[in-house]
Amino acid sequence: MRKLFNKVVVAMVTAMTLFMGVGGFAGVQAADARSYGTDVSKYQGANGNLGYGRDSFSIAQIGGSINGYIYDQWTYNSQMNYGRSAGKRMHTYIWMQTGANQWQTKQMLDYFMPKINAPKGSIVALDYESGASGDIQANTNNILYGMRYIRDCGYTPMYYSYKPYTLAHVDYHRILAEFPDSLWIAAYPNYNVTTEPVWSIFPSMDGISIWQFTSTYMSGGLDGNISLAPNGKDITKNGYGASYNNNQAKPAQQPSQPQNKPQATGTYVVKSGDTLGAIAARYGTTWQALQSLNGLSNPNYLYIGQVLKVTGQVKSNNTPATTQSVYYVRYGDTLGAIANRYGVNVYTLARNNGISNVNWIYPGQRIVINGTASQASNVRRYTVRYGDTLGGIAARYGTSAWAIAQKNGIHNVNLIYPGQTLTI
Repeated sequence: MRKLFNKVVVAMVTAMTLFMGVGGFAGVQAADARSYGTDVSKYQGANGNLGYGRDSFSIAQIGGSINGYIYDQWTYNSQMNYGRSAGKRMHTYIWMQTGANQWQTKQMLDYFMPKINAPKGSIVALDYESGASGDIQANTNNILYGMRYIRDCGYTPMYYSYKPYTLAHVDYHRILAEFPDSLWIAAYPNYNVTTEPVWSIFPSMDGISIWQFTSTYMSGGLDGNISLAPNGKDITKNGYGASYNNNQAKPAQQPSQPQNKPQATGTYVVKSGDTLGAIAARYGTTWQALQSLNGLSNPNYLYIGQVLKVTGQVKSNNTPATTQSVYYVRYGDTLGAIANRYGVNVYTLARNNGISNVNWIYPGQRIVINGTASQASNVRRYTVRYGDTLGGIAARYGTSAWAIAQKNGIHNVNLIYPGQTLTI
């Protein structure tokens, strides 16, 4: 992460924390309960940097907001997918340079929360180290607004910064009153390669769950972190069940198949905001059936781009299948486009979801679809979104990348762009 305190004299930091209060270490677990990990951004490239073999988690930047200007990190999805493929517990952080402006924070989270590529319950941290206003309580209100938003989306909110900046601009005790043990605080002894925490410069504060103890975990620069597991709870395990294997080298064994198990009738590619229950409802089945069909050990753990086998009740060819599914609004969607996709009337869709203005929906909004999956129209259109591939879109619609390319005059199947409209 970008740090603003890199020039703080080490002696000053040491002097401030030489005699750490009991509260600074209250509830911190013994060494065998702690875990190590990294945090990464675009500077670590497409796959990030997972540190050393002992490291069990990494926290990747999805993007941020600078005074209302929202930007993406192009490396986020690839870093998250690569980290999970290596068995790491992957989490997310957002650069939050919105001062005391809750409207900017809302815009930021409206944009990023539907794009979180991690299981529900995992960490989404707000990186608040620049742009604070002169009003400590207003700054704190803004941070709390963001953390509540993250919590209400089903994730674990954390506050990231460093101690001097926090004491100058934030009432962190108010944060801890509502979100205990939610601090991720940085403090470094120097800029030499440091592979172990130097406890004499620990930033003594209540409520620290993660300490970023160096920005030079490896030569060339990499943030190193230790999860302190206060009161026996390692926050980096949030969202990852007990069956998640940090050192997984092979997929979990498939359970034995009952003879009457339903057969897959197609595939579905997981998108941002999906849950197994929502996908099951879309296909007229249950999440338990999809879990069994796909051999999923944890029904709460899906990732963007994952291909699931799907099945549902077989309907008569002469009868359109009645569907009731849930759709989570993505950036760039309109209610009219969603209605067309599902073959329903836009005003009916608005009425069923209590939407008074058909021109106003927001990313992450939950839309319940009631309509028919009609086979009358053979023409389907899809608008390319950030992170899409032609192969992924083809798998979603049960066709091939080459067929879509031919139908749309695409000469290079690896070259599509966000906003492009494809005929399927």
